[in-house]
Amino acid sequence: MSVHQDFVRRAGFELDEFQIKAITALNAGKSVLVAAPTGSGKTIVARYAIERALELGRRTFYTTPLKALSNQKYLEFCELYGTETVGLLTGDNVVRPGAKVVVMTTEVLRNMIYSSTELSDLAYVVLDEVHYLQNPYRGAVWEEVIIHLPMEVDLVCLSATVSNAEEFAEWIGTVRGSTEAVIEEKRPVELHHFYLVGERRSGSLIMVPTEVDGRVNPEGSRFDGPAIGNFARRPARKSRYSTPRRVDVVEQFMDWGFLPAIYFIFSRNGCDEAVRQCLYEGVRLTTSSERYMIREIAESKVQALTDEDLRALGYAEWLEALEAGIASHHAGMVPPFKEIVEACFDRSLVKIVFATETLSLGINMPARSVVIEK
Repeated sequence: MSVHQDFVRRAGFELDEFQIKAITALNAGKSVLVAAPTGSGKTIVARYAIERALELGRRTFYTTPLKALSNQKYLEFCELYGTETVGLLTGDNVVRPGAKVVVMTTEVLRNMIYSSTELSDLAYVVLDEVHYLQNPYRGAVWEEVIIHLPMEVDLVCLSATVSNAEEFAEWIGTVRGSTEAVIEEKRPVELHHFYLVGERRSGSLIMVPTEVDGRVNPEGSRFDGPAIGNFARRPARKSRYSTPRRVDVVEQFMDWGFLPAIYFIFSRNGCDEAVRQCLYEGVRLTTSSERYMIREIAESKVQALTDEDLRALGYAEWLEALEAGIASHHAGMVPPFKEIVEACFDRSLVKIVFATETLSLGINMPARSVVIEK
């Protein structure tokens, strides 16, 4: 049985046409750019590349733009391929760097290339969230990896749907050789977009759909940026609505069944302050059994820290909020705290995470809702 057929058999489900097309291209010795919506199964293509490389006795590097995503992929691959087969390289962790499958941030791979690290047995590099190349601040890292990686290494580029996927794949082909664009536009997980505003008179929150029958909802468009600017000329309308308080949003989401949720604030202090606000106002989102499991996870991951360290980090108050199902997640947190939040959220124990962009790309978390504050 071929690697291809064996992989399909073990997957336990019928592969979609775009997945089969990408796997066929890999078998033909091509690099691939897979552009597909979130939740459509792009990682299946990466898993095939990993297993094909393992069959050949060679290595695969799986790169992501964020430490949180690298941590999650590392745990996922450990379950799939066994702990001894998988390594992790981020700015925070170095685990089995010589393993057959190594998950890392893209910056780590770029640095490895420039330091002339031995890559002779490397078969594939997976560039997850490769559309990040368009990022004006960090996109150059992806570009440098694509250009300077040894030519014998094939790329598996995973991207959200982008308008210029064919053009992007063509550029990769000019620097890497034969590259096939595999594009899937069908979104398997439907998204519903709303404005959420507070009504001053009633004190209640109002949720207004951004679209009705595929068109911009005029009832909602008043809350968009340009429309809000008109409130200065219409003070009566301005006074009717307000930005919802974070605590009110969380409590309303609990009533509506919208939790777990990720609440993007894009300010580290704002994330931490939101947690304090919820804790101060008595928000409790967990059961006693969930609180017990949260404490178990937390205690297991802070064993390397001394009591003095934990006091300096405000561990007691932080854990109190975590046990209530509330947490923040941002680059200013110490790595064990971030890993605890990720582990608890992955198990649906934490119900609301106030986050900066650290949870914004490719994270496979069981969130029912996402709030973008600005």
